[in-house]
Parts: sequence; C-alpha cells; structure tokens
Amino acid sequence: MADNNPFPGENNTGHIWDDDLRELKNPPPRWWMILYYASIAWCVVYALLYPMIPLITDSNKGLLNWTMMEEYKEGLAELDQIRSKYESRIKTMSAKEILADPELSNYISHGDGAGAGKVLFGDNCSACHGSAGQGTPGFPVLADDEWIWGGSIEKIEETIKNGRGPKAIIPSPGMPAHAATLSLQEINGLAKYVVGLSEGKDDESGKKLFMEKGCVGCHGVDGKGLAALGSVNLTDAIWRFDEEDRLSSAAYTIRHGVNQMNNPKSREAEMPTFGTRLSADEIKKLAVYVYKFGGGK
Repeated sequence: MADNNPFPGENNTGHIWDDDLRELKNPPPRWWMILYYASIAWCVVYALLYPMIPLITDSNKGLLNWTMMEEYKEGLAELDQIRSKYESRIKTMSAKEILADPELSNYISHGDGAGAGKVLFGDNCSACHGSAGQGTPGFPVLADDEWIWGGSIEKIEETIKNGRGPKAIIPSPGMPAHAATLSLQEINGLAKYVVGLSEGKDDESGKKLFMEKGCVGCHGVDGKGLAALGSVNLTDAIWRFDEEDRLSSAAYTIRHGVNQMNNPKSREAEMPTFGTRLSADEIKKLAVYVYKFGGGK
C-alpha cells in the first residue's frame, strides 16, 4: 500500500482508507511524553516504597514498611482516645443519668466516631426497625410515641436486654388464638370494632362483644392496652401487620393470635434478647439512642 501512496512526503504510514483517510506518524506533544515517562517513574518508585510486588508466598514489604492494618490500628487508637473520656463515664452511670447529661447524650447520638449509639443501632437494630427507627413491615416503629411495653428509658433498656416474646429471658405469652373459641361472626364483629376504634368510632354492639369475650382483660376498657402485659393500643392508627387491609388483618390476628408457637399460622412478633450479645454499656447506649428518636416517654 505504501508503494501506491497518493500523499508522498506527508510522513504517513501508507495506510489509506476511503481515498483520503490516512494515519500519520507525527510524534505526540512533548508535555504528553514527559507525563508518560513520569508516570512510569512514579510506578517504579511506588513499587519500591509500598508492598506492591507479589512474591511466591507473600509480597515485598516496601522500603516504608507500610501496611493497611497498621494504618487501621493507628486510626482505631486515635478513635479510642477520643472516646475514652466518654466511655469511662458511661460505665459508672445508668441509662437515665446518661440521657440527662447533655454531653454524653450528644456523644451517643451525634458525637465523635459517628455517634456510639448510631453505630450500635446500625449493626444490631436497623435491619428490623429501619435506619431511623421508622420501622419495616412486621416490625414496630420506634420514632412514634406508642410503646407496647412502655417507652421510659428504663423500659427501653429492659426490652433491649431481656427481649420480648416467647423466647425472651422472661417469656411473654403473646396474643392467644381465638379460632377455636369464637365463631366466624364473632371474629368479624370484633375485627370491625377494633378497626373502628382506630378510626375514632365506638359502636355499642362491638363494645359488648369486646367486653363479653374477655378482650378487655388485656386491652383495657378503653382499648388502649396495658404495658404490663404488652398488649397493644387498639385506638391508635398504627398497624404492625398488613396496613393495607386492616379489617382482614385484624380478623386474622384474632383468629390465629400472635406468638402462638403451636400454631404455624400465628403472627410472629419476637424481639431478640440482646443481654447475651451486647455489654451492659452497649445496651445503655442503645437505650439512650432509641429514646432520642423522639418517641420515648
């Protein structure tokens, strides 16, 4: 192709396409070549200074003897030094005292090290309760002011430590299943009454059924639940299970109960026990962090 070059003396390669499209042999700009050779030199220097070159069973250590683990340990030591002045005080204080201390309370929520409570919550609680306590389907919201077992700092700490449900340190029986004791008509009537309570309604026939069938024993005369028993408030508009079809959801729960281990259709509402997984200080920090979502009372 070079023998028939229609552009002689142009310093091209002789490769011609479409009659006049050709490849020239002009050298790249000097500044580009300087950077190119400088980058090669930098790679050589980097390979000598840092552990970059693989060996048969290891890698070269580099002239600086740098390792990522050493950098991690240095950063961790620096973080521990920042936290130590807070952590030493937390060990000697109750969760209630920590909450009342503005400096410690801020440290747990927003302080140095991304917030001690925030890290613990992200590792242990956010999968079920959401990253900001907003709840997920089937798991309670922690940012509202409705608490099944009570929202005081002491109760929150107790719940985290001991858990709630049939597998908790102090087991709770959950809601009994009533499929064998109530007729379909009675179950539907109670479900309608419960949904009505959440909407601000209170019909006499439903209330009579509510009283006669013993619901009042756990949920109270006003339907607002009893924290001592862990019975839910039926008058709020918070639905843990199946928000879309409340009537069917309520009927299902009445029929099959909650945490009835001998009933495979029963709802599950188990809070794990963290007293065996986390230290006492970690539980205190989690309790303060959860309380400060805004729903503690």
